[in-house]
Amino acid sequence: MDQPPPDRSKRPWKFSTFVYSSSILFLLLSILLLGFTSTDLYKTQSLRFTFTANRIYSYLQFHAGKPNSISETLNSASSSSHCVLWMAPFLSSGGYSSEAWSYILSLHHHLRNHPRFRITIEHHGDLESPEFWDGLATETKELAIEMHSTQCRPNETIVVCHSEPGAWYPPLFETLPCPPTGYEDFLSVIGRTMFETDRVNPEHVNRCNRMDHVWVPTEFHVSSFVQSGIDSSKVVKIVQPVDVAFFDPEKYEPLDLIAIADLVLGSGVKNSFGFVFLSVFKWEQRKGWDVLLKAYLREFSGKDNVALFLLTNSYHSESDFGNKIVDFVEELDEEEPEDDYPLVYVIDKHIAQVDLPRLYKAADAFVLPTRGEGWGRPIVEAMAMSLPVIATNWSGPTEYLTEENGYPLGVEEMSEVKEGPFEGHLWAEPSVDKLRVLMRRVVSEPEEARVKGKRGRDDMVKSFAPEVVAKVVADQIERIFDEKVRR
Repeated sequence: MDQPPPDRSKRPWKFSTFVYSSSILFLLLSILLLGFTSTDLYKTQSLRFTFTANRIYSYLQFHAGKPNSISETLNSASSSSHCVLWMAPFLSSGGYSSEAWSYILSLHHHLRNHPRFRITIEHHGDLESPEFWDGLATETKELAIEMHSTQCRPNETIVVCHSEPGAWYPPLFETLPCPPTGYEDFLSVIGRTMFETDRVNPEHVNRCNRMDHVWVPTEFHVSSFVQSGIDSSKVVKIVQPVDVAFFDPEKYEPLDLIAIADLVLGSGVKNSFGFVFLSVFKWEQRKGWDVLLKAYLREFSGKDNVALFLLTNSYHSESDFGNKIVDFVEELDEEEPEDDYPLVYVIDKHIAQVDLPRLYKAADAFVLPTRGEGWGRPIVEAMAMSLPVIATNWSGPTEYLTEENGYPLGVEEMSEVKEGPFEGHLWAEPSVDKLRVLMRRVVSEPEEARVKGKRGRDDMVKSFAPEVVAKVVADQIERIFDEKVRR
């Protein structure tokens, strides 16, 4: 008589040892045969090995009937069997990565006092970045490896797919699918995502509707997702935390910006400036770097003793940012000021996570005339550091930026996205003239700027601190567990 197939949902969820063994074998052969220990490929494979070694050990120990000490602790009688598998680009830089880490770290601290469920994590949704991993704090790396080794049974597990919907099962590009084996094996599946335009495209609408729940960061997204056709009963607003203890201006000395930046416009070597603007963004049209340069160069000149520092990195483009800025200025075809251009510096080097507070500490104001944001992580980090912030009053920032705690930048009109995956969607076109006014105002009225900056930090502490958001997330997860258990 045929035996019924085994119930996959009751086995601890693990990936095939073949995948991990192949990665390890590839790494070792590369080291022995190719001698490329300084290359990006070696670093990436080494990172994969570091992040998966504990999972392999845990997997082999479990199947040998020898639970390791971590598993014994997690599966003890005092620990909940409920588990959350959080899949996100943990080993990459970028918005989804930083947001995922903010959730995981805040939940980790919250669950110490309220152990209602366990968490295991898996990298998904983007390429690994050894440089990003190296910049994480040691305790964060140790926590990542520990969480990665946690064992969970699918029928006791909620999966969080924290990425853009194209990475969800089945993925539209090469990445680990989320959920890893489809939607039926797990207790519940949550999609955490966001978009920077006025709508969600039909393919992503369908993918969101496959989820049991869809978490979005702002009321802006609740509205745009529902209007695009996503089931309103599934869409839940879960704001993003900002680590106000880490981003605390009282704890840091300023970073030496001159030492890490390249001068692009303006002349003369200065050790100090009258006023420093800072902007942090990927080099893409959506971030409004063109709007920023137009406003800054039209409003200020060399005599104003101001400097604009741009921390940027490439986004599907070349990284020759200095020449791109010079070419852009030449295309503007505007007369060069008699007393030279105001200073513009580019920082295109990786700034480790642990050094970001010092970066903000070195500035007098933060400015980002973005055309659209899912959330705007550098904006809230700057606000947590008590910097006065100028940012576009549309999309993600409308959740936290007000006239009282910053400088919302008015929108001139909505414009059509001309290329890329969101071609045909609309996003904001920030006003160059209004940005000129606000940038001049923050320089000319330092006391007002100081008050707004302080209020910005106060609002971050009150509404977006990790302990505040962690409770909201934990309550949502516990509610799902309760609903599933009652059925």
